[in-house]
Amino acid sequence: MAWSWRYEAADGRVLEDSALPGELFSSRGDAESWLGESWRSLTDAGASQVTLLEDERPVYSMSLAEPTEPA
Repeated sequence: MAWSWRYEAADGRVLEDSALPGELFSSRGDAESWLGESWRSLTDAGASQVTLLEDERPVYSMSLAEPTEPA
């Protein structure tokens, strides 16, 4: 089983930019830890959201936007 991230624009369009990493992970935990360390560089490269894939099957999607504090 291989785990990876699919990078997406805010409208859900899949980003195919070669500047975005194509990392593969042996576990879900490794993939999630990597994202926790790398999400800022992914947003700098143009990703607005990501989807975790187990092999090619989508597991969940999440936004990379920083949470805003209530006014």
